[in-house]
Amino acid sequence: MRVSVSWLREYVDLPADLPTGDLEQALVDLGIEVDSVVDLAATVTGQLVVGEVREIEELTGFKKPIRFCRVDVGAANGTGEPQEIVCGARNFAPGDRVVVILPGGVLPGGFAIGARKTYGHNSAGMICSAKELGLGDDHDGIIVLGPDVTAKPGDDARPAVGLDDVVFELEITPDRGYALSLRGLARELSHAFDVPLRDPALVPAPSGTETPAYPVEVRDTVGCDRFTARLVRGVDPSAPTPSWMQQRLVTAGIRSISLPVDITNYVMLELGQPMHAFDADRIAGPLVVRRAEAGEKLTTLDGVNRVLTADDMVICDDTGPISLAAVMGGETSEVVAGTTSVLFEAAHWDPAMVGRTARRHKLFSEAAKRWERGVDPAVALVALERAVRLLTEHGGGTPGAEILDIDHVRPRTPITLPADLPTRRVGVEYPPARVVALLERVGCTVAQGADRLSEDPGAVGTASGAGAVLSVTPPTWRPDLTDPADLVEEVVRLDGYDRVPSVLPTAPPGRGLTPRQRRRRAVALSLAERGYVEVLAHPFVSVELADQLGLPADDRRRPAVRLANPLSEEEPLLRTTLLGPLLGILKRNLGRGHRDLALYEIGAVFRPRVGAGSPPAMGVDRRPTDAEFAAADAVVPAQPVHVAVVLAGDLDP
Repeated sequence: MRVSVSWLREYVDLPADLPTGDLEQALVDLGIEVDSVVDLAATVTGQLVVGEVREIEELTGFKKPIRFCRVDVGAANGTGEPQEIVCGARNFAPGDRVVVILPGGVLPGGFAIGARKTYGHNSAGMICSAKELGLGDDHDGIIVLGPDVTAKPGDDARPAVGLDDVVFELEITPDRGYALSLRGLARELSHAFDVPLRDPALVPAPSGTETPAYPVEVRDTVGCDRFTARLVRGVDPSAPTPSWMQQRLVTAGIRSISLPVDITNYVMLELGQPMHAFDADRIAGPLVVRRAEAGEKLTTLDGVNRVLTADDMVICDDTGPISLAAVMGGETSEVVAGTTSVLFEAAHWDPAMVGRTARRHKLFSEAAKRWERGVDPAVALVALERAVRLLTEHGGGTPGAEILDIDHVRPRTPITLPADLPTRRVGVEYPPARVVALLERVGCTVAQGADRLSEDPGAVGTASGAGAVLSVTPPTWRPDLTDPADLVEEVVRLDGYDRVPSVLPTAPPGRGLTPRQRRRRAVALSLAERGYVEVLAHPFVSVELADQLGLPADDRRRPAVRLANPLSEEEPLLRTTLLGPLLGILKRNLGRGHRDLALYEIGAVFRPRVGAGSPPAMGVDRRPTDAEFAAADAVVPAQPVHVAVVLAGDLDP
């Protein structure tokens, strides 16, 4: 995720003189990986100024359209006279304000700008596109500054196009989906610097009305436990996206498309709530949210006709599926150039369903990335209100008074946490009051539970607050907090990983290699001295190979272990002999021209314990007992170590 510091400062009061390095270190200390830090002001050197186009002369006789422009750059060129520039773009007209880099400047990638004669005219400088400035991939036309930009000709253009900012590229772990938003990152930084947070999700938003904004039926309340919508009519279809919003989207790596679509992406970045904008006039009849029927088809916004399965969630109208829910909308209901009625949808979808759908269709959209990591179900109406206000402010239109809110979200289940568990787990003193304060900063609701004595065979350090039990209800935006161990991690993270001492355990005195280790090394050394080459094979085999392999009779009666989540559906079994994978390696080498081979492998084979049953369920809130370990071990397949060799070709030339 790419995020600008100036945008972050709107939600959290970072120190005005905060060095970039200190901000980077604070993010790392919070467990957020920083891939890169880019000072955009340094990416373009030299004079980058605002220019106003005075005259345009169309040049003919060339293979492509060329324009000779006179651009007012104020006193930036030292003369005050209009700058003469040859340009091939056609998306601007006299009177437009553009971004000009003067001779001597250097664009990203080391592209130096000078004065030269081209197409029969002198050209001194360049009128820049977003791609040339490193702000995006749009190279179809140059940047035309909107009316909301107050800069005059000759002024530094960096603030006008967002090149006066610092951008962090962050790698967000799968369990921290809330950090894929400005809201989540600002909350984290407010903890790190102990400064106020202005949570954009705390603004008042109207609740659902008895009359829905649009008729919608949700048939699967597990796959979609909340669905909200609101309609705006009379939108100006020609209204442009404000330049400040375009800059922030481009900085985040999202292409500007149209005002309604840009607003949904902007709100997604701001609040973490993915949204979708439908053209209400292109929807036929009421909407139905359901599982797809196997074989149904939908053409998504990327122009691909997709065949759906029964595990996919879709939004349908009378014509059939019009959106692949939570992943990508469909072509038949998308916002187009003439759209005047926009139906905003903000829902809450099952993360597991979204993850499977995205992988099945290879559609890893920004929305799907957030859904599979977890989205706050309580922010849907706030996002809806934010989107409607932005659209009516910049695109006109009248929002409908009706608001749809179908809510089947279940409340969070409290987690029982012994107050002394962080101290015992980590070995650092965390008083109960400190534990409560840190969990409340995360957003948890903490209540004092009944006292009890703590008996934990894994106890470490001082039993701070032994006996006190806390009942902790995680906030709606933290679906990753499900167990006491998760809460312990939050206490340690916010208190500071640097407070946890690095203590190496004392190695017990040993007697050298065990007999088993000596035997294994002796076998390997003996084979290597005789010219055998060791190989390491994957322990997975196919059902066909297990049936075809010539195994001893007792092996034929013993079923192989089938993996619940195999790397490949073609090889779902664990080997009962080394020969299968070893012969596969031999075959591969023979196919590549190696004729004389002597290979060996030493490794485990897997012998299932028939009738052993299922292992006991063991949580992460405590260390399993010896009885639980023994019960689990009784189900684990026996794994004796075997040695096998294969030979092919001539022993001697």
